[in-house]
Amino acid sequence: MQDQAERPDRGRGRDLLTGAQALSGQLGKTIQRLRKAYNLSLSELAEQSGVAKSIISQIERNETNPTLATIWRLSQALDVSIERVLAAGDEEPFIEKTSRADTPILVSEDGKVRLAIIGWLKTIEWLQWYEVAADPGGVLDSDPHQRGSVESLSVAEGAFEVEVGGIVQRARAGETLRYRCDRPHLVRCTEGPARATMVVIMKAAVME
Repeated sequence: MQDQAERPDRGRGRDLLTGAQALSGQLGKTIQRLRKAYNLSLSELAEQSGVAKSIISQIERNETNPTLATIWRLSQALDVSIERVLAAGDEEPFIEKTSRADTPILVSEDGKVRLAIIGWLKTIEWLQWYEVAADPGGVLDSDPHQRGSVESLSVAEGAFEVEVGGIVQRARAGETLRYRCDRPHLVRCTEGPARATMVVIMKAAVME
């Protein structure tokens, strides 16, 4: 039986690795250990993550340096933080650059709102920020985050409205909405195409 301390914690957030961290020889061993802990074959992990079986095999053998987008997909499929295992060393570059092609994109159910994850992915458990692009009428309908969490939406172009607890507020270019996101909340593009920056502080101090 697997030792409790070695079991992957599926309840934790998904801290993700940068491309620089992926150079570590531990990455392949970590992916393989987590995959086997969940009793997943290479084919099953490939199906769940959308990463080719051959690529996963190369990662596990440390024969390739996967992109940030690939690490994102594998972390999503495994639903576990692997950043703790592969902590960055002193030799890591002080300046890190992520290309647009390697920036993960989340899309709303209606396909009209796109969130580019531009924040540091290692902080995703407690601090997240996104570049939002939306078409008119696009809706981002979100479930509650942890109690006390706060979201900030700063509009750069077009207009959005936010609905929380039956209250609706609107913001145009140059304006910012801050609201509790520890309850169901909805962001709608009322004038577009629209752009905004969204910052989410998870597990924030509980607001009185």
